[in-house]
Amino acid sequence: MVRRVPRRSVRKPHILWLGGLLSPSSTALVAALDGSQAPLLGGPPREAGWSRCREGPVCASGLSGSMWCHRLAHLFSSTQCLLNRSSGHQISWQPRYRKSLPAVSRWHHMAPASLNCAWQLHGDHLELRYAETLMRFDYVWLRDHCRSASCYNSKTNQRSLDTASVDLCIKPKTVRVDETTLFLTWPDGHVTRYGLEWLVKNSYEGQKQQVMHPRIFWNAEIYQQAQVPSVDCQNFLETKEGLKEFLQNFLLYGIAFVENVPPTKEDTEILAERISLIRETIYGRMWYFTSDFSRGDTAYTKLALDRHTDTTYFQEPCGIQVFHCLKHEGTGGRTLLVDGFYAAEQVLQRAPEEFELLTKVPLKHEYIENVVGCPNHMIGVGPILNIYPWNNELYLIRYNNYDRAVINTVPYDVVHRWYAAHRTLTTELRRPENELWVKLKPGKHLSFNLCGPTPLRMPICAPGEDEDKEVDRWD
Repeated sequence: MVRRVPRRSVRKPHILWLGGLLSPSSTALVAALDGSQAPLLGGPPREAGWSRCREGPVCASGLSGSMWCHRLAHLFSSTQCLLNRSSGHQISWQPRYRKSLPAVSRWHHMAPASLNCAWQLHGDHLELRYAETLMRFDYVWLRDHCRSASCYNSKTNQRSLDTASVDLCIKPKTVRVDETTLFLTWPDGHVTRYGLEWLVKNSYEGQKQQVMHPRIFWNAEIYQQAQVPSVDCQNFLETKEGLKEFLQNFLLYGIAFVENVPPTKEDTEILAERISLIRETIYGRMWYFTSDFSRGDTAYTKLALDRHTDTTYFQEPCGIQVFHCLKHEGTGGRTLLVDGFYAAEQVLQRAPEEFELLTKVPLKHEYIENVVGCPNHMIGVGPILNIYPWNNELYLIRYNNYDRAVINTVPYDVVHRWYAAHRTLTTELRRPENELWVKLKPGKHLSFNLCGPTPLRMPICAPGEDEDKEVDRWD
């Protein structure tokens, strides 16, 4: 049975919260993970954006940015043991890919043949078999990605070659392969060298077999059994080990807690800056919330809210959002978190055609605010489920029934099938066994992957519920 949350005014405890959004700083994260002496903050702020919390006044902050997670590759090796211990719950979004070797007239094998590397030239591409992977490379691609000093600036990690100058009919004059390297000599005499391991990693076929970002999908039982530890505030702020533990929790589960944070706006801001740059928004850097309808959003009313993700109306939704309850008087005030990626995986397993539809139908989400002094109209476009097309790995969810605009981007027959698929996902999100209830109190700081370009997971947030089963609208 689906448990529904009524939209109604309710009695609420007095709770003081603080809010804001952050823009992740790759410099800060690299400094924490690789031991460098780089400053913890740096770089210009990202584009303006915002997010919102529940129950009022609140202090929160969030992160956005499209590059910082790539820097966290240093962290994945150290989290592999965590993944192994939770192997039963690790979802890798396996693509439907089968290696096949077409009939060819002649394969060139390197010596010794036991290293299992062979190649063949075709009219418009090179076919290479190495490390049990059959790869195909377009000749223009091979010339364009040359890493020689004249084609690629290794100091800035940027391409120097003018791609428009490459002949679209180019073909290598000679090809040679040794134990580790592919050598291509072009008609003008230029020599390109590629490491075979680099080619496996960067080929389309190799990418289809890789998971961009390892994650552990969870329901309430899985998360509770994992006994994911909170991080002490002092350890988080002063040691690389504390920051690393926080990031491990965040990357694997999409949520992370810091304990013993002084319940002030200033200390919350210091903690947020330890993770990244604070993202400037229409609300400022950090802000308080209350249910006084001071802004044109349901979040500033006493109405209950169902599960949702925020900032769906941003073309680039926010990445990480943080909440800190600064004051709480009375009972209640629990927060509900649901792993949207776990719910989406259930849809993929039970109704793959509906999962696919949710990845393809573009929707508009909008935020319209006409409060005096705050005129805003924002529109973001994208499907509910966003996947990498080369390996079907989910990286972003836009699920917010309140902010979804008029559906006018697809014909009527597709619309009806979309409603059925949306119902299936909603049913999974509302299953009681998927609900993780947490009690936030002054000093306990919650960071979660909201949504956005960073290929990280967000929880779906919903209203809290007090011990008397009376709904409190905050998250």
